[in-house]
Amino acid sequence: MKRFEKHIFVCENKRPDGHPRGCCLDKGSAEVREKFKKRLKELGLNSEIRANVSGCLDACEFGITVLVYPEQIWYGGVTVNDVEEIIQSHIINNIPVDRLVIKDKKFHKDEIKV
Repeated sequence: MKRFEKHIFVCENKRPDGHPRGCCLDKGSAEVREKFKKRLKELGLNSEIRANVSGCLDACEFGITVLVYPEQIWYGGVTVNDVEEIIQSHIINNIPVDRLVIKDKKFHKDEIKV
């Protein structure tokens, strides 16, 4: 039996100042995760959905990275203002927010035909 239906992983990796790839923490990822946690609790979903801190997800070039499991949907450039849309569309209604989905093929290996 599963404990949680979904996990929302929010990258909070911290790189040294001036690192060429930057880091999600400096872009505001801690605030994004806190907003997820707050809204999930307010909506009574925190016993089914878990918002977790993640280390580097190796998607630094896409801005704040959020990964939703079990679907393995990768979001990039996520801001605090996007959290409600992700919760309402993806988490509650199982419809990923296409405008935030990272389009790079390496994040969609199941879709790549060899």
